[in-house]
Amino acid sequence: MRGYMALAWNNLWKLNSHELKSKAILWRSEQAIHRIERPSRLDKARRLGYKAKQGIIMVRARVGRGGMRKQRPVAGRRPKHLGVVHIKQGVSMRHVAERRVLKRFPNMESLGSYYLHKDGRFLWYEVILADPNHPSIAADKEFRQRLGVSRKN
Repeated sequence: MRGYMALAWNNLWKLNSHELKSKAILWRSEQAIHRIERPSRLDKARRLGYKAKQGIIMVRARVGRGGMRKQRPVAGRRPKHLGVVHIKQGVSMRHVAERRVLKRFPNMESLGSYYLHKDGRFLWYEVILADPNHPSIAADKEFRQRLGVSRKN
């Protein structure tokens, strides 16, 4: 079943479908970090450890596209050596999105994130967060090992 879900998403991207464009229009009007009820790509989320249980939340993060911009120097030099354009950042946008989400939800820990969509201005990622102090997460052996949480008695 998950294979068919992945194929459906790939077809949406390849065909540049109207459905995905309309979703992006809605996502643009949301805040940059927006908590959602369920994952948009269930196959990717399940692969990263998502389970529909208490203590696990999904967050859609919007990150701006484009290269880094540096302030133009005041003193004169030849344009080639201004060092203003062609500057890349050392961290991927996915990690930037995860970092911003974890800053917004300090009591949660990240299980992972995946790419959702991009347009001319933004990239969207969905981040899976788990609350290590929640009883249902602390009782689950798989999550205890993954998050490095000891069981409270």
